[in-house]
Parts: sequence; structure tokens; C-alpha cells
Amino acid sequence: MAAAEDELLLPRLPELFETSKQLLDELEIVFKGLDLLKKAAEMLSQLDLFTFQGAFAMKQVNPCKRLDHLQWAREHFLNYLTQCQHYHVAEFELPKTKTNSAENNTANSSMAYPSIVAMASQRQAKIERYKQKKEVEHRLSALKSAVESGQADDEHVREYYLLHLRRWIGISLEEIESIDQEIKILRGKNSTKEASTSQSARQDRPPMKPFVLTRNMAQAKVFGTGYPSLASVTVNDWYEQHWKFGALPDQGIAKTTSAPQTQKQTHRYREQTSGCQKGEEWEDGCNR
Repeated sequence: MAAAEDELLLPRLPELFETSKQLLDELEIVFKGLDLLKKAAEMLSQLDLFTFQGAFAMKQVNPCKRLDHLQWAREHFLNYLTQCQHYHVAEFELPKTKTNSAENNTANSSMAYPSIVAMASQRQAKIERYKQKKEVEHRLSALKSAVESGQADDEHVREYYLLHLRRWIGISLEEIESIDQEIKILRGKNSTKEASTSQSARQDRPPMKPFVLTRNMAQAKVFGTGYPSLASVTVNDWYEQHWKFGALPDQGIAKTTSAPQTQKQTHRYREQTSGCQKGEEWEDGCNR
């Protein structure tokens, strides 16, 4: 019981991250005027806090809040890169913020595909980052044992922490690139889902009940007795019913013609159908 209460009292990882960030902000106020060479080696390692927060946000598995977690992780990685660029840890191009990316999207909306020059420059930048990553990892493995055992001097300790910062710069750039791609996919998926739901809501209609469509009232009486469970409707009644609702019989398409023109067409149709009925009755009388 006591162990369970102790577990409940333990602070959660996000709270620890927030406390560490507040302490780091206080240290930043004190040592804000110092450049990178005058900062202590231990202070350099504390900049990794932003990358740890970003990595923690990327590990969240709630599908409903995935977009929020990605934006949160991107903010932390971008904050880390901004701090590293402020202290001139390495030379790199800072990723675009949300406002800059939105402006570029509106400016380049007419371009369907990225230019070949931009794709080639991105590929070359990835190759350079990969080479730098391998060099940094090789140098870190050489300094790790000496730093952890306490045998390294201050210069090698500083170099070790600087290499760690440069390693996380490459990781942060790769993470931001993958985050931007995933955010684009998620937003496109949400917009497609909203469009499909709105379109289905517009097109949903109650199912039509089966009925017997006849040419005239005489046929309706004949077929109506044979199929008592089905309603018998003549062609005139069917068109009049659709005309009352302002839609044509073919798939419920709304009429775009004006009211006087519609009335003329309906009157003309009735005259034609009445003439056909009179002709059929005259033929039936002659045959008899």
C-alpha cells in the first residue's frame, strides 16, 4: 500500500521536463551575455533538454492527438536548433517556421512539382549531414571512455559535449523533416475525410419504395389488382410528383429553368400525353 502511494507521489516525466526547462531559463538569464567559448562544459550538455522533450513527444501513441504531439515535438526541436545557432555550435540552415512555410506555400501554390535544382540541393545536404554524422559518432566513441572515466581534461570534455550537440543537430533536422511530411499527410487525410462526410451528408436520400409505373389509369387499375402490395403510379402522376418537389426524375437533379418556362413545358407535355391517349383510345375503338 505504501509502495503504491509512493508511486502516485512520484512526479511524471513531463513535469520533470518542465521543471528542468524553468531552471535552464534561469541559468540562461544569468549567462546570457557569455559566448560559447566562455560557457562551462556542463551548461552545454543542458541544451539537450529540448531534444529530449521532442523525442518524448514523438513517442506518444495516442492516435487522436498525433497531430498535436507532432507540432509539440517540432517546436522543441526547433527551439534546440535556435539555441545552437545562437551560440554558433555549428553551421546549418534553420528550418522554416509555420508562418514562413505558410507564406512559401501560398507563393509556390502554382508549382505542381518541386524543381530539380531544389531536389538536388536537398539530396546534397542529406549526404553532407550523413558524412558529418559518421565523423561525429566516430569522434564521440573515441572520447567517451576517457570522459566517463574522468581522465579527460577540460578541453576534451568540452569537445565531447560539443560533439553531442552537433550530433543532436543532425538528428533534429531529420526529425523536423519527417514531422513536416507526417503533418502534411495527416492534414490531407483529415481534409479528405471531412469532404467525404459532407458530400455523403448532402447526397443521402431516403430509399425509394418500389412501385408499378403505368402509362394510363386503365393500366394502373389492371396492374394494381395483380400487385396489391405495390403502389401503382401513372407517368403523369410520377412527373407531377417530381415537379412539385422541384426535381427531375433522373437522379433528383434540381431544375435550373425558370418557373414560366417550366409551366410551359409541363403544359406542352400534358397536351402531348392527352393526344397520345386519345389516339390509343381511337385505335382501340377501331379494332373493336
